Amino acid sequence: MKDPYSVLGVARSATPDELKKTYRRLAKKLHPDLNPGNKATEQQFKEVTAAYELLADPEKRARFDRGEIDAAGNETAPRGFAHSRGQRSRSAGAPEGFSVEDILSEILGRGFGGGGPFRRRGADTHHRLRISFLDAALGGKKRITLPDGRSLDLAIPAGIESGQTLRLKGQGEAGNTEGGEGDAYIEVEVEPHASFERKGRDIHIDVPVTLPEAVLGATINVPTIHGPVALKIPRGANSGTMLRLKGKGITAGRDGVAGDQYVKLRVVLPDAPDAELAKFLEGWGPRHPYDVRGKLS
Repeated sequence: MKDPYSVLGVARSATPDELKKTYRRLAKKLHPDLNPGNKATEQQFKEVTAAYELLADPEKRARFDRGEIDAAGNETAPRGFAHSRGQRSRSAGAPEGFSVEDILSEILGRGFGGGGPFRRRGADTHHRLRISFLDAALGGKKRITLPDGRSLDLAIPAGIESGQTLRLKGQGEAGNTEGGEGDAYIEVEVEPHASFERKGRDIHIDVPVTLPEAVLGATINVPTIHGPVALKIPRGANSGTMLRLKGKGITAGRDGVAGDQYVKLRVVLPDAPDAELAKFLEGWGPRHPYDVRGKLS
């Protein structure tokens, strides 16, 4: 069996009060009733409890320190009298309130060792929820149905991203009367959008414009996550020109600061060849040559 001081993580000079505080912290973390189904944690709990039971008894601790008994309480050296293996005792000098039963009763609820119920909290549950890009960007309420058939309204904060988790307090599995219910954790997956792309709090979108709109300038309607808005295209705009719509991005976080929307223009020619345009360019092109591929070499 492991050295009890190492199991508890305390120095050999630890006081009884330090032992109690350490065991209380570990028991609260490792008790099987607080970690249902976790075999590894249950084994750890058994080890720290056995270590505490030995060290909390002043006589057993003194005998262990002298090498007369091992970590399991077995005799290792002759002695005029010996406690039977596994016997639990409290020396007259042992501080009151330091027993395993008292500590676990405090952690798990009234009645430990006395017939009363433990405070057993219900297990948490975990679920996945797929939401639209706009629901994630704007936030709001969404009606969801849990696997057990319950329907709940889930508050979605504006700006939530894929992989983030929302907590529904008390909507997990039921515990006993003392412990209450666990929580339900909803992991969110955000669907991509056909036009919008998110970068932090900013929204990016490519918007096609006609040749006359690019050359002569125009005012056009463009979509945003908040609805369509008017955007002025400057004269001489080109494919790749980036325009900003201030405050039309995502409003998220406690500061309430909104991101922007960035509109990248893409000049698009008519689908069908235009004889008039072609004839014009035949005369205009040779007189106005310009290099668009020089940076490729």
